[in-house]
Amino acid sequence: MNYNIPILFALILGGGLFSTAFAHTTVHVEQYEIEVGWAIEPPVVGIRNDFVLEVSVPGEVEGVKMGVKNAFKNLEATAKFGGVTKVLDINSDPKPGHYFSPVIPTKTGSISIILDGEIDGTPVQVEIPVEDVETTAVLDFPPKSDSSGGDTTALKNALSALQKEVSSLKLNPGVGSNSNLNVGPAYDFAVFGLSLGAAGVILAIIAMLKRK
Repeated sequence: MNYNIPILFALILGGGLFSTAFAHTTVHVEQYEIEVGWAIEPPVVGIRNDFVLEVSVPGEVEGVKMGVKNAFKNLEATAKFGGVTKVLDINSDPKPGHYFSPVIPTKTGSISIILDGEIDGTPVQVEIPVEDVETTAVLDFPPKSDSSGGDTTALKNALSALQKEVSSLKLNPGVGSNSNLNVGPAYDFAVFGLSLGAAGVILAIIAMLKRK
């Protein structure tokens, strides 16, 4: 008989086999253990996530926790980013003692969760930090090439060339044997054409940058 099978089954039921080492923060308020973090880590700007909260008390067996139901009946959770705050709508997870609140992070930086109220008569007033929100660069693969420098150089070179052409026309409105001719209208038309060309080059480069 394989004695490893019942042991494996017991570990699965106890939640001790597939527990993931999330970067959650745990605090203790009297007999209550409160754990707060993100459902998906690392949290990334613009990607839907959840604040997850677990409220538990010690079970009858040492090392085993029991989830607290209705923990947020008289307890308010508020997300804080700098000086900006938002009261969270807390939803109950099917697993007792587990709660979550959907969120889409909009900025990188540090967020904390403020818990204020009471759990079954026990006052709770704590501020718990969660993992910092990251840019999408942490998930990019393959990494995006940084071509912005080359694009900027190309734009500067194009504008410089056009400025030289305009300056040349201003200094030399006539060429060779035609230098004494009245070329006012033709000169104006040439400058106007170069201006349109400059605008076209700029718009083309901007469109190229947007496609990237």
